[in-house]
Amino acid sequence: MAEDNNAWKEALKSESEFRDYITNYFKDHEELTGSYDIPSYYEHYTVRLDSHKGIIITLVTGVQATGGESNLPLPFKQKEVISIEDFRKLILHKKFADQSQTLADVFQTVAGIPSANNDSKDDSKK
Repeated sequence: MAEDNNAWKEALKSESEFRDYITNYFKDHEELTGSYDIPSYYEHYTVRLDSHKGIIITLVTGVQATGGESNLPLPFKQKEVISIEDFRKLILHKKFADQSQTLADVFQTVAGIPSANNDSKDDSKK
C-alpha cells in the first residue's frame, strides 16, 4: 500500500503523469466513497471520473434523528465538478502536512469531510 501511496505523490510532479494516474485509478476503481458520522450529523461522499467532465465529487450531508424527532430536514446533496489538472493544482497548493496521506484522504479533505481519526472513514472502492 505504501507503494501506491507514493505513486500518486510522484505523479503530482507532472500534469500528464497525474492525468494518467487518475485515469488508471478510476479504471481500476469505479468510484471512491467515504463518510463521516457522528450521532447527530453525517456526511457521505462519492468520487468518480467522467471522461468529459472530469472528477465529480458528490457530497450528501444530513442530520441524524435523535429521540422522537420527526421533523428533520431532508439530506442536502451537493455536486462539484473539477478538472484533473485543477485537482492536481489544488493538492499542490494545499501542501498537505501529513506525508502519509493516501489519495482517499486527499479526496476526503477536498470534499470537506472532517477526519474522525480515520475510525469512521470508509474509503472502500466499489
